[in-house]
Amino acid sequence: MVTAVAVSAVLAGTFAADAFDDEPRVASPVPEARCGPGSRPEGDLQGRVPKADYTSGRAARGYLCNTRQVGHYGGTGGFKTLRYVDRTGRVCAYYDSDPIMPRDILGGVLEDGLGVVALDMSDPERPRRTANLMTPAMVAPHESLMVHQRRGLLIAVMGTLGTAPGFVDIYDVSGDCRRPKLLSTFPSVLFGHESGLSPDGRTFWAAGAAGGNLTALDISNPRRPKIVFNENGHIYHGLRFSADGRTMYVANIGSPGTGGILSGGGLHIYDVSQVQERRPDPEVRKLSELTWPEVSIPQSAEPFTVDGHQYVLEVDEFIDLFTFESLGRFRTAPVGAARIIDVDDPRNPEIVSDIRLEVHQPRLRTDDLFRDPGNVSPAQGYAAHYCSVPERKDPGLAACSMILSGLRVFDIRDPERPREVAYFNKPKLPSPGLLPEVGSYAMSRPAWDVRNKQVWYTDVHTGFYAVRLTNGVGRLLGE
Repeated sequence: MVTAVAVSAVLAGTFAADAFDDEPRVASPVPEARCGPGSRPEGDLQGRVPKADYTSGRAARGYLCNTRQVGHYGGTGGFKTLRYVDRTGRVCAYYDSDPIMPRDILGGVLEDGLGVVALDMSDPERPRRTANLMTPAMVAPHESLMVHQRRGLLIAVMGTLGTAPGFVDIYDVSGDCRRPKLLSTFPSVLFGHESGLSPDGRTFWAAGAAGGNLTALDISNPRRPKIVFNENGHIYHGLRFSADGRTMYVANIGSPGTGGILSGGGLHIYDVSQVQERRPDPEVRKLSELTWPEVSIPQSAEPFTVDGHQYVLEVDEFIDLFTFESLGRFRTAPVGAARIIDVDDPRNPEIVSDIRLEVHQPRLRTDDLFRDPGNVSPAQGYAAHYCSVPERKDPGLAACSMILSGLRVFDIRDPERPREVAYFNKPKLPSPGLLPEVGSYAMSRPAWDVRNKQVWYTDVHTGFYAVRLTNGVGRLLGE
């Protein structure tokens, strides 16, 4: 996430698209979900919670489509929601409770505590907090929190509004996930913000954004991490990897240029095999780069396969604010939302479809839409933030946190024709307080409990949710 304060700095710009063909691809919304029994569907544009629904009391009931709430905990949330099963079979969730330090401390300290929250999810209907991790990176992990299932490691790099000095914390969660054990904490990188973790769990990558650093740590010995690659000059967000760890998919925020404060955002693909092989003085080679007309702030690109073909689900956060065309006019700025990109040939990636809602479409973003509670800030609003898939191979579904529109679930079995199949949205209602925030603020990368057909996520305003997929939607997992 590039926050409302940070967007005023170079860290958080957005970008002008590069030159495109004479007839560019037109990004369209996906088909709306067909809501079955037990649903409370939206009654306006796909993804919208209009002001009239707050006035009538409709928003207080929430919006459900082929979902139901299983469990809930706390009153704050952040940028990552993780699920982990330890070697005894215990199930835990982890999430960052105060996404924007120090602003969110006031909202979360009384109910959730500070830092990264550990929940015992043995009974998903009754999540139970068992720990708050308070070491430097866990107090302010920004978007970097990662867990590796096989190695049992929970990792983050410190990052705040200005992407703070990069302390990296590594915890062992393999023995008892309810009570993580600190293995190391050290200022291992220059700056933190987002991150990546190789599939074998032996290389942790930090993207410093404002610091411009791209750093790889060898965590083969998690008590003594060491830098094996560092390069400056990159304004990068999420870092994700092919199954063999040799190809890196980078959400490129952009770089200073004539198109605006930052321009040229999109997807960069790198060969990182020399880092993966631990060669001395490794070289990281760019294989390709790709952008799109409606680019905003690229956040991450999650790899998956369908019938053996390689794809990434790329998601942009927020809107494009800082190209010269959009500067100061966030109501008309592009909304990046998400897209599926074919990366069978990493040197020639190709967008095959878009994942957007009607509220993301420029022609529908009217003045009336911007009277909706929560849509007055470019750091909230009708846009996307994170997406995830339940597994790499033939995942069937994808889930996205789409801020004011809540949690959205999509059928991606045909990557060229994604469609919405479910959603869950519980807006915060107006209330007295120091921070009278309203509406949903769904920001976290969702986690999956495939066996129980559940999706877990957090909302900055209202906490952690375990949501069950109903009316047959859960059966699409893994198809």
